[in-house]
Amino acid sequence: MMAMWVFGYGSLLWNPGFDVAESVVARLPGYHRSFCMRSIHHRGTVENPGLVLALDEQPHSECRGMALRVMTGLEEPTLEYLRERELISSAYVERELRIYLEDGRDVTAVVYVIDEEHVQYCELTLEEQAQIIARAVGGRGPNTEYLFNTARHLTEVGLHDPDLDWLQHRVRALAS
Repeated sequence: MMAMWVFGYGSLLWNPGFDVAESVVARLPGYHRSFCMRSIHHRGTVENPGLVLALDEQPHSECRGMALRVMTGLEEPTLEYLRERELISSAYVERELRIYLEDGRDVTAVVYVIDEEHVQYCELTLEEQAQIIARAVGGRGPNTEYLFNTARHLTEVGLHDPDLDWLQHRVRALAS
């Protein structure tokens, strides 16, 4: 059986929720990490949506994140868990895409990307994103926690995301 890989670019970085056998920095061409999904469950509500990261398809771009190899023998329960977690509102679409690992390997990974036709999809300026993230709270806690955890974990693995850096400084300023 081939190894199952999952591409983490947001909360999967700091809260995968499954046993990870191997974790390697990786890149996914053709997609951009963005707060382009309104969160009505985990980091906001229907009345006061928050924002979560999604992969927005954009030619000539790439997202750097982590390739997470699922522990052998746990592929099926992991996929069930991920589907329950990530496909809660059908705003994400599950794809199997080629990712490129920092160590030179390329693998096929399970990747969750935004459905641009879904009602939760949005295109907002960084300032609009900051205003929402600073105040939204959902079933899994404050939207700020999601932003700060993701930015911190990207930094810890040596990845730099200028948009997230700007957002965390702006959100801290709004919260003070």
